[in-house]
Amino acid sequence: MTDRRNGRTPEIRTCPYVKKCGGCRTIGQPYEETLRKKRAYVTKLLAPYGKVEGIAGMEDPYHYRNKVHAVFAHVWDGRRERNIAGIYREGTHKVVSVDSCLIEDGRAHPIIRDVLRLLPSFKWKVYDEDSGYGLIRHILIRTAHSTGQIMVVLVTASPMLPGKSHFVKELVRLHPEITTIVQNVNPKKTTMVLGERESVAYGKGYIEDELLGKTYRISAKSFYQINSLQTEVLYRKALEFAGLTGRERVVDAYCGIGTIALSAADRAAEVTGVELNAQAVRDAKWNAKRNGADNVQFLQGDAGRFLTEQVRSGKRADVIFMDPPRSGSTEEFLLAADAAGPKRIVYISCEPETLARDLAFLKNLGWKAVRIAAVDMFPFTEDIESICLLERVKP
Repeated sequence: MTDRRNGRTPEIRTCPYVKKCGGCRTIGQPYEETLRKKRAYVTKLLAPYGKVEGIAGMEDPYHYRNKVHAVFAHVWDGRRERNIAGIYREGTHKVVSVDSCLIEDGRAHPIIRDVLRLLPSFKWKVYDEDSGYGLIRHILIRTAHSTGQIMVVLVTASPMLPGKSHFVKELVRLHPEITTIVQNVNPKKTTMVLGERESVAYGKGYIEDELLGKTYRISAKSFYQINSLQTEVLYRKALEFAGLTGRERVVDAYCGIGTIALSAADRAAEVTGVELNAQAVRDAKWNAKRNGADNVQFLQGDAGRFLTEQVRSGKRADVIFMDPPRSGSTEEFLLAADAAGPKRIVYISCEPETLARDLAFLKNLGWKAVRIAAVDMFPFTEDIESICLLERVKP
């Protein structure tokens, strides 16, 4: 079954870029049909491990992405040279000019258009990937669903940005809704969008958003779920699966800026979040302080090593939350999680294939998937979020 709160059928909208982009393969199809296909896909992959209870869809599956990325390019269109901003054509590094998007926050593209329009007046050249010549590479816009705050990240090939203060003043004049502007410097010939260096050109250098009553600071490089509404659906399901009573010692692996850890804090005795990304850990610690969560700690490092060290020191975890990247977890981490002796593991996955692989490994360690559900975090794309509750099989 599908789950949508108001029961209304979303209208069908068409996208002029669908054949060039490849991001929203099912845009233009009935949303209910896309949900059925996603549930069937997850069910087929995970059927050997348990029954998929259902899929949670959206009331309005459009303009949900709170993170919008555009790449700049200088092109010849057959009549004249011009700057464009858009996306890479699927499977290539050829930029397709995109003026709007049905799944991205609608506030982003007017800002992108004005940045593009301002470039010539500041004599800023668009970066060329082949020659390495030019200055302006990408723009990243992050929007906060609950607070309305907007971050603009301008990615440049050099830290030198002549006239930056005047540019910032003009952009904010055009878009007073912008709360912060960050310059990120990426001088390398790489497919990575963001570089290591950044400086704040306007505002605080971060935005704040709210999830399940908690406030979170989001920096340019921090991971934050791109669909805020469905993230709340996902986290409520995760907390339901975890069955916390206020007495548990909880570990949140791959914790990012601490959203799951802090959501669980009110229902647990102690929560530890572990994350490799240093910027995310800094944000997580700020978020814990901001929300008055004194039973939560955040550590930078490898979650598997942390669990192994805990076992050596005689400590155990009662519940482990894990939300690994698309590539899934590692055998080393899963072995460490098993050794930590938890009663329950709540596995959140954005890739059902790697989830199935990891469930097979955990099954061999004596774990059983007792509940499985899906959440449509990425409507009209082929991606689907799954959540699984695992418990140890009694000998």
